[in-house]
Amino acid sequence: MQSWIYSMLKFLKDHLFLFFASFFILLSLGTMIFNLFFTVKQQTVVILERFGRFLRFCKPGLHMRMPFMDKIRGTLDLRIQQLDVKVETKTEDNVFVSVLVALQFRAISSKIYEAFYQLENPEEQITSYIFDVVRAKVPSLCLDDVFSKKDDIAISVSDELSSIMAEFGYEIVKALITDIQPDEHVKQAMNEINTSQRLRMAAQERGEAEKIMRIKQAEAESEANILHGQGIAGQRRAIMEGLSASLEEVHKNSPQFSQKNVMEMVLLIQYFDMLREIGGSSRSNTVFVEHSPQNIANISEQLRHLVFAPKPDLLEKALDTASLPESP
Repeated sequence: MQSWIYSMLKFLKDHLFLFFASFFILLSLGTMIFNLFFTVKQQTVVILERFGRFLRFCKPGLHMRMPFMDKIRGTLDLRIQQLDVKVETKTEDNVFVSVLVALQFRAISSKIYEAFYQLENPEEQITSYIFDVVRAKVPSLCLDDVFSKKDDIAISVSDELSSIMAEFGYEIVKALITDIQPDEHVKQAMNEINTSQRLRMAAQERGEAEKIMRIKQAEAESEANILHGQGIAGQRRAIMEGLSASLEEVHKNSPQFSQKNVMEMVLLIQYFDMLREIGGSSRSNTVFVEHSPQNIANISEQLRHLVFAPKPDLLEKALDTASLPESP
């Protein structure tokens, strides 16, 4: 048993160098085979160099390279990318604003070499051009025009960068002005101006509404007064016709009464009817009138004088309407 163990140790001692040499060779072969093949993702291009010099572009798929000779220099994404740039500038009316520009761009597949080797940092280069265009465009506009003409600013950015970046292998897809932020104090002042304008418009509309209501109310009152006057005229006409009929009827039944006596009697009847109506109304005030027998003649004389003295032609018109013959 001891002799067998001794024989194994002697064998390992004699072949140890050969064992490590075989292990190193196998490891080197594995590494070479592993580095011999590589894959490229979709919408991506790999730039391959040999001893530091450009060799070829590798498109999506499986590719092979020479180990220790060929090196992957980098990758280029062919998808559309977006770069957000915030530019601070001043308007024509001396208001500082921050303009946020979103630029969408991509590498041109036919100009991969220019896109990869001519620009060290494409995003910084594009940012510099955006600053240059925006700061040349916005200072020629007032603050209100910056908001209303933001599409023109975006078109200027897109047109200016398209011709320049095409030489470096990049295509400008779209330029967007996503936000315009004035100074906080200016923004507050603009909000106050807008509020004042809306309050003034509301006051004007309220005044117009009140004006219309008053006009309509005046028209309604005018029409009501016209109708009321027509009603009073009709009422007076009916009274005159009733008086004429009453005079004619009394004269037929009692020819011994003169026209004067009949009119005094009618006036007294209407006077007492008025007193009864006042007394029967719940909203009337207390009226004190002397009604002694000796005052009846005075009341009749006062009523006749009050009604007929200023306008004596009314009595004559009533008498003529009645067509009463003279009493004997």
